[in-house]
Amino acid sequence: MAAVNVSQILADTLSADANTRIAAELKLSEVLLHQGWFSKSRPLTADLMFSTRLSEAALALAQLILAQDVDIPLRQISSFPSCCDHSASIVLRKYVKERWSPYFESFKGNAPSVEIKSRIRHAVFQGLSDSNRKIRSLCAHTMSYIGNCDWPDEYPELLNSLISLISSSSSDAVHGAMQVFTEFIKSDLTEDQILPVLRQLLPVLLTILGSTEQHTPLTRARTVSVFRQCVTALYMVKDQHPQAVKEATATILPVWLDAFKVLLNLDPLKDVSNEDNWDGLAVRIQVFKTLDVIHTSFPRAMTSYVRGYLDASLRHLQVMSETYDTFYISGSGSAPGSSEEETVEIPHLICPLFDFVSNVVRGGKAKEWLQMENLNSLEETWATNANAFVAHEEDDTQAYGVRVAGFELLYTILNRSPAQICATFQTTIHQVIATSQRARENGSTAWWKPLEASLAAIGSQSEDVLECIENEQDSGRAKPIDVEDLLANVVPSVLNQSDFPFLQGRGFVFASQFARLLPLQMAGQYLEAAMHVIESNAAGIPVKISAVKAIHNFCEGAEESAITPFVSRIAQDLGPFLLVTTEDTLSLVLETMSVVLDVNRAQWLTTDLSNSLVLAVLEVWAKNNKDPIFLSIFTEIFTSLASSIGTGVYETVVKQALPTLCTAIASSKPQEAWIAGSAIDLISSLVRGAPEGGLGDGFFALLAPSLFSCLSEAEDRDVLQNGMACLALIVRKDCRQILEWRGQSGQSGLDHILKVIAKLLQNDDESGGLVIGDLIIHLLRHAGEAVLPVLPELLQAMVLRMLSAKTATFIQSLVIPFAFLAYNQQDTVLYLLESTTTNGRNGLDILIQTWCENAETFQGFWQSRVSTLALTKLYASGRPSLQSLMVKGDIILKPETKNVIMTRSRTKTTPHEFTSVPFPVKALKLLVHDLRAGGDSATIPKAEFDVDSDDGDEEWTEEEQQNQGFKQEEFAFLSEMLGPRGVNFDNDDILEETDDEDLRNDAISQIDMQAHLVTFFKECASHNVNNFSASMEQLSAEEIMVVRHAIDH
Repeated sequence: MAAVNVSQILADTLSADANTRIAAELKLSEVLLHQGWFSKSRPLTADLMFSTRLSEAALALAQLILAQDVDIPLRQISSFPSCCDHSASIVLRKYVKERWSPYFESFKGNAPSVEIKSRIRHAVFQGLSDSNRKIRSLCAHTMSYIGNCDWPDEYPELLNSLISLISSSSSDAVHGAMQVFTEFIKSDLTEDQILPVLRQLLPVLLTILGSTEQHTPLTRARTVSVFRQCVTALYMVKDQHPQAVKEATATILPVWLDAFKVLLNLDPLKDVSNEDNWDGLAVRIQVFKTLDVIHTSFPRAMTSYVRGYLDASLRHLQVMSETYDTFYISGSGSAPGSSEEETVEIPHLICPLFDFVSNVVRGGKAKEWLQMENLNSLEETWATNANAFVAHEEDDTQAYGVRVAGFELLYTILNRSPAQICATFQTTIHQVIATSQRARENGSTAWWKPLEASLAAIGSQSEDVLECIENEQDSGRAKPIDVEDLLANVVPSVLNQSDFPFLQGRGFVFASQFARLLPLQMAGQYLEAAMHVIESNAAGIPVKISAVKAIHNFCEGAEESAITPFVSRIAQDLGPFLLVTTEDTLSLVLETMSVVLDVNRAQWLTTDLSNSLVLAVLEVWAKNNKDPIFLSIFTEIFTSLASSIGTGVYETVVKQALPTLCTAIASSKPQEAWIAGSAIDLISSLVRGAPEGGLGDGFFALLAPSLFSCLSEAEDRDVLQNGMACLALIVRKDCRQILEWRGQSGQSGLDHILKVIAKLLQNDDESGGLVIGDLIIHLLRHAGEAVLPVLPELLQAMVLRMLSAKTATFIQSLVIPFAFLAYNQQDTVLYLLESTTTNGRNGLDILIQTWCENAETFQGFWQSRVSTLALTKLYASGRPSLQSLMVKGDIILKPETKNVIMTRSRTKTTPHEFTSVPFPVKALKLLVHDLRAGGDSATIPKAEFDVDSDDGDEEWTEEEQQNQGFKQEEFAFLSEMLGPRGVNFDNDDILEETDDEDLRNDAISQIDMQAHLVTFFKECASHNVNNFSASMEQLSAEEIMVVRHAIDH
């Protein structure tokens, strides 16, 4: 089809006459979409005819883009329509995405021939140099798609052609090509291509960046964006090409960093003095983003530049303050934006600026800069306009923007110089109070904004401010900021500013953030004021939300004695809020309700109040049961309600909630699995909060039919996992009900549980991992002799599954029950395994091999301990069947893999090899590993490594170098927290968070494991248990040192 025909059809689609327009749109559908014409029933010749016709039409579109004698609107619609859906379906870019190649997910067949592709590519590439900006941009988008697909295999000349284009003297050509490069570098260069390309590309980009008269600011900004992507690409290939990257960064980065320094030293006000656009800001935005990437990727290259860039950052904040206030705070002007479709605003400059400064300060490279001269400059900026660079928080989303970036910067510098920054807060807030008062007296309607911003800034750092005050007073120094004075003399007057709801709301939130500083009586007054706002019909939404936030913070930070008189009233007032709020506001109300119910363990609840709260929460859950965030809060609320020690509250909660949730489980459809999954989760919360005496008569009888029916049919992973977790909780809380219940078939609850376990063991999906193991463990611990008749069948199924298990958590769930049995009923379980044959292998052999290969990856305090204890018993047993078992030992170090990071590809070509050792030797190796992890590794000399890195730590102080970049107290804190598998070996606090209560109270959890292992090795050595001396000879030198140290001390 000739281009002129396509042109006429497109022109008719823009006609004002409806009949002409509709006819043209139908003709377009016939030409390009061929609706109803292409089908499997048509002969091959017809298909080829359609493909040829479609390709010719696409080529006509491409040629139409270049036609200078055609109106611009038609040329644009050929590339990217905006007038109607029919036109949108036939544009060239849509054609490329749907007809060009199977590379695109939206490909619908009928790819053009090689010749047609080449002609279309040529036409689109020519469009990059078109005199019309919009045509260039639209061609750049299309060329980006084509390049993603065809380069380098089918379109190898693209890269050199683009470089030639940006090297030309045509500003139009450079503008078009740079838009392609912005996406091209990001998506298509491999690690082998990046270095040669950069050698060609970067010098040209730098020339464009410096050509301020020839190229537009947006084009120049794109050069910086592409350069940033190149830096990221260099960082990604640093390990594969260390020397080449080192040479490239040494020669490339200084030149660009010098250029950035020159650009940032230019007056930024010139970029916002243009009434038509602020395009000049785009260059600064990209520079600060790039500085942040360079500082993260190659910090050493930044060393000599950091101070200058920090000065430039502060200067930008100071200079732009007044302009920002005019356009974004007081609203007395409208920002012009950019000359193209890109958004260019001052906040887009401030956010990356804040991010860069935060990262530099966080890395410890700004200590000298953070002296009083710069703090005073910051203080002066804040005092002049405390809301500078802090957009007003008009909603509850806290999306990333200037305010959030500013808070992050405050957090960073506060952690580096807490006393200084707190003192700056003190000075600044009082200056702001004075200037706000003067502005109000002068009739300014925005007088309140600096005060609100200052309270928000200080409140955002409340925890660190409170810690600083405490530390300074403990050291005998005066507190650097007097928050109590603000709470007593400033904030109360703010609460009365009902005409300025955002300031009024900020007052509530600020007071609650420092709740622990409030005297009991004053805390009560603030709570009373917050309750009054919530209960008032006159108060607006912003203030009510702030009052709810304040109550949330008070419940978490204030003394319970201050909250208790209000807590029942708070719960009553929040109940109706649940039914009328949505999304973020609903989340806030739910979270507040959750912390309210934690006050005094909700013993203040009455049956009537708990009944109404359950009904409200269930109604909200029914509308939001697919939201995982809401669900996590629902479960907390149900647990708190069920755990209340108020008279009759638990029974009321169960009576109201359980029937509704069981009905939801029974009636949920497979395609709505989240309903059943979330309902089971809420029932688990009821079980978790149930009293120690049991779940109450009839609980499991009501639940079991719907739960087991659901689990027997369910395929959804979350439903099955939640069901297993729920059953494990019930086994722990009230196993008697499971054993006594009988279904219609006469099978017990235990029989049904074993069916569910068998189903999951046969499932290829191993994501349920630890949940299965927990259920089996609790059955073995609580069901007693009831499990014995089915134990052989259960163990055999678990051994069989070990042969195909792949994930570490799933393997652990299969091994740990055996470890528990080996520790408690060693002879019974070993006999069963010795007499079991699976796939031609002895059951004991399968278990021991799996156990020994995975023992060091086991997670969980109790689980790791039971594995260790069971290994000591198995070793000491001297059982003949264990002595002859050969298992995987230590890795064999080869010259080609020594001191080499083994990636997946290297592991495939050069797989690891291991020694083979008898089980008793492997058991000792594992026990030695656990002994070392328990705190005795100080006897082992540590290897020293001196690796040249680009971490930029040469500026660390001696203290930080000794403690990996941390202060001594910070490093000590981390050392205390970390231990084997991320926790201290005997850290009972970790148990509180990771294990359930009965495992926490189990005898295994109470054993002094370090002492137990030392005793074990001493006994083995003194009595030569299981030929201990011979086994010792097969340990490594380091392992022998650990054992001898344990024996001799």
